[in-house]
Amino acid sequence: MSNLILPIAGGATASLTLTAGPVPEPGGDWTRIAYAAAHVVADPLADVDPGTGVAVDWERTLAFRHHLWSLGLGVAEAMDTAQRGMGLDWPTSLDLIRRSMKDAPAGALIASGAGTDHLIPGPDVTIDDVIAAYEMQCEAVEATGSRVILMASRALVAAARSPDDYARVYGRVLSGLKQPAILHWLGEMFDPALEGYWGDPDHMAAMDTCLTVIADNAAKVDGIKISLLSAEKEISMRRRLPDGVAMYTGDDFNYPDLIAGDEEGFSHALLGIFDPIAGSACRALTSLAKGDHAAYSAAFDPTVPLSRHIFRAPTRFYKTGVVFMAYLMGHQDHFTMVSGQESARSTLHLAEILRLANDAQLFIDPDEVARRARPVFQARGVSV
Repeated sequence: MSNLILPIAGGATASLTLTAGPVPEPGGDWTRIAYAAAHVVADPLADVDPGTGVAVDWERTLAFRHHLWSLGLGVAEAMDTAQRGMGLDWPTSLDLIRRSMKDAPAGALIASGAGTDHLIPGPDVTIDDVIAAYEMQCEAVEATGSRVILMASRALVAAARSPDDYARVYGRVLSGLKQPAILHWLGEMFDPALEGYWGDPDHMAAMDTCLTVIADNAAKVDGIKISLLSAEKEISMRRRLPDGVAMYTGDDFNYPDLIAGDEEGFSHALLGIFDPIAGSACRALTSLAKGDHAAYSAAFDPTVPLSRHIFRAPTRFYKTGVVFMAYLMGHQDHFTMVSGQESARSTLHLAEILRLANDAQLFIDPDEVARRARPVFQARGVSV
């Protein structure tokens, strides 16, 4: 049966009838580059301490990446969606990147996160320490053959004393890369430790510094992904980028309009929400390439309420919703996460994910989704 009894606010319950959506089909020749930032599947039977241990189910983790590649999407590997900085440490991240690069089919699109997360921020950490940390990770990532996504650094925020320190770090690190990188400006709503990135808490002032860094190193910059959850700020920056430098939207609230673009340009995509809505994203991008804007909107617009719910504040816990969707849709056989992050969202939050995903027609097999949902809610005290 594809009927569920789910909790609602106030301690009551309400019935939900799940309906079947379309089966995802591989994309054609798209006019946008599209990366899905992919999650990792935890090993639920490993004997690890959630606070210190990391155990990954490599078979299921790689199988999910093949699912994304089969639809035509690229994989943004070892990013914050993979719980980088929230359970996934640097050694495991590098292992993940190596395995993905080795397992990727010919022609598969992949770029991988390099940062400084092995360097613990502190009063004794210098700018030279940050540079060395970045260079070590970048060298390791490029050694796998992957393009680098240069992730924002908590250690740099703590060590920097002015915007000039950011210019120094990025100029040095970018100059040593073998191929152009994608920069990642991750806002404080995703990671509070990154507040004031680029040397200023005001995003528009910070943007000036970031644009100067890009202009000074344009030959080494493929593009930039900004995750500020502001369409206006992304468009403003997009219009100021040097020729040949791409904007990759990281805006999980406003992605349909930003990808569609306007008369002055458009954004490519590097999005965590593409992990759970891969099929809809594929249909939307195929429709856009055909010039069918009605079909583009029909595929994308119903997914926006779900995305805004999954990424609601505190936004850094969005990974719980992403993995819950992966479990419901059969990409893993359990709702367990690295560092026990499955407990980071409430039972009401998970119930609303089911309703919104159903509204967006994301479920291919409603009976199987219902079968998987029941034990999760029963374990949380709900009779479903």
